[in-house]
Amino acid sequence: MLNAMQNGTANQIAGFSAEAVLCANQRREVFESNRHRVYAIAFWMTGNELAAEDLMTDVFRSAFLVNPTPTVEDVDRALVGELRKTFHIPVFTLSCAPATQVRNVRRNTLRTELEAAVLQLPATEKLIFLMHDVERFEHEYIARLLGITDRESRLALHQGRLYLRELLAK
Repeated sequence: MLNAMQNGTANQIAGFSAEAVLCANQRREVFESNRHRVYAIAFWMTGNELAAEDLMTDVFRSAFLVNPTPTVEDVDRALVGELRKTFHIPVFTLSCAPATQVRNVRRNTLRTELEAAVLQLPATEKLIFLMHDVERFEHEYIARLLGITDRESRLALHQGRLYLRELLAK
């Protein structure tokens, strides 16, 4: 009888260990498949490597608290949630006037100039620009994450692009 109990306990421990390993592997897979995107957006939003690392850590901590194996959308929701703690999202701040003249921004723009211009965008417009033009998210997805309408997402992207043109034309 004692031998049977020991075998049962050993099987439970082995089952628990296998389940823990599987869960850890799933979490590692979720982290690895999302970390580059999360870090990139965090870096562009903060403009600082250390702050981006801290933000990325907070994002995954939040995502894993909600769901042990979060989906891409769960991770993105956690990212937006953490960004809202630092930035006023969605507060649209740009209202660029319609273009009255064509500005020549198709010159050889240096990457550093473009990076500096992106960092000058207001938080909401910058996030929507990064999500749409850099990460290739659809407006419907961005709108769902930010709690705005599809039209507002498109308008913020348009305003952000206009402002980038103004900055690059100077």
